[in-house]
Amino acid sequence: MARSLPPLGWFRSFEAAARHLNFTAAAQELALTQSAVSQQVRALETRLGVQLFLRRARGLEITDDGRKLLPQVGAALETLEAAARTFDTGSTQGLLTIATSVSVSQWLLAPRIHDFLADHPGLRVRFLSTIWPDDFKASIADVEIRFGSEKQVGAGAERLLPDDLIAVSAHSVSGSLSDQVLIEAVGTTGGWHNWAKAAGLSGEWEPSLHVDSYGLALDLAVNGKGVALTSSLLAGRLMQQRKAVVVHPYRMPNPEGYFIAVNATSSEALAFRDWLTDVVRVSQQR
Repeated sequence: MARSLPPLGWFRSFEAAARHLNFTAAAQELALTQSAVSQQVRALETRLGVQLFLRRARGLEITDDGRKLLPQVGAALETLEAAARTFDTGSTQGLLTIATSVSVSQWLLAPRIHDFLADHPGLRVRFLSTIWPDDFKASIADVEIRFGSEKQVGAGAERLLPDDLIAVSAHSVSGSLSDQVLIEAVGTTGGWHNWAKAAGLSGEWEPSLHVDSYGLALDLAVNGKGVALTSSLLAGRLMQQRKAVVVHPYRMPNPEGYFIAVNATSSEALAFRDWLTDVVRVSQQR
């Protein structure tokens, strides 16, 4: 069985006390009491089986064992601080955190987010990339845009509509649609076979390219790699810009979709939900 490490707080108290050679000064730096710092250092000494300081009337004197431990602890704390800084966005005041998939960030939010920010000067937005349900459970976000069925996404989530399954490409296709390079997102209920059957089309509908998201399917399609069966929610703006075209008129109701859930105590999150719901609905009516 692996040996458990002493608590991080003990090491922080030791490192601060070693720099100041004074428990009171270390306590002021760490926002702890002098007694707490002294007890944590004593606990660390007991755990390691060595004396780290000699307690003198005028302060502390570090021992040889303490001098040996100090540079290693200092380096480890610096490494942890550097790692944490890479995720630091500063104060959470005025920060809206949105957790969603890369597909939604790339195709739905990124082309439109400047409009929302223009209406909310001073607000900052942070995107968290999430894929699996557990990612959402672990995230601390003001807004979550989840994919799945109504049962899968949980209570309190509102579906973003319209989001039919449509066949899109970078350009119109000639000949039979079934003869094209068909791109399908795996792990979804709706696929080319079900779509063709619902559209009343005969023939074989075997995709040539399988991807893990509607977003990647759309990316391949607009880059001329085939015809993607994807969500109209993601493709809407590209169709407006004529970067993607619908190659068949049938729009299949999607058993799964994108749902937005927000922190009801955040006015910014509520404003974002209302803004996005309205923008998506209006843009796809054009």
